[in-house]
Formats: sequence, structure tokens, C-alpha cells
Amino acid sequence: MTQAVSELRNDHRIVGIHITDRATHAGEVQQILSKYGKNIRTRLGLHEVSQDSASPNGLILIEAVGRNEEIDALSDELRRLKGIQVQSMFFSHPL
Repeated sequence: MTQAVSELRNDHRIVGIHITDRATHAGEVQQILSKYGKNIRTRLGLHEVSQDSASPNGLILIEAVGRNEEIDALSDELRRLKGIQVQSMFFSHPL
């Protein structure tokens, strides 16, 4: 599918990033996300919080935009980090 067709269809690609040790990996993840900032339309960070402390694990959801090759490269770089799991969801709207 060409970029022009994808833009006309207004497809959505959601990338989920599970971080198993936020204190250790947050900086590395942030560096990669900043590198691909032009491909991130929306970003939502989730983690458990109690009165005493925050969970060491976290989940980041990204609404990704741009060419699939760029988004795949973002996902691949994140997957190379220890303690990081990446999954994608695709939603297509017909023309």
C-alpha cells in the first residue's frame, strides 16, 4: 500500500511498549521515542501507583503515524532493549 493510499484511508497503528523495569530502561526508551518523535501522534503512559510507591513495570501506548518502514524501525529498536516487549495493532478504515 502506498503512503498516499494509507493517508487517505486514515489507518491507525497502535504500538504497545511494555517495560519491565522502568527505573532501568526509561532513559533508553525515551531516547528512541525522541528519535522517532515525528512518527508519534499520541502517547499514553500507564503504570500502577499506590500510596507507598509506583510499580516498577509500565506500559506506553503510541498512536504511530508515517511510513510503515519508519514505525517498524522504531519497534525494532525498542525490541533490542532488554526487558522491553513491543506489540502492534492495526485498524483500517475503507475509502
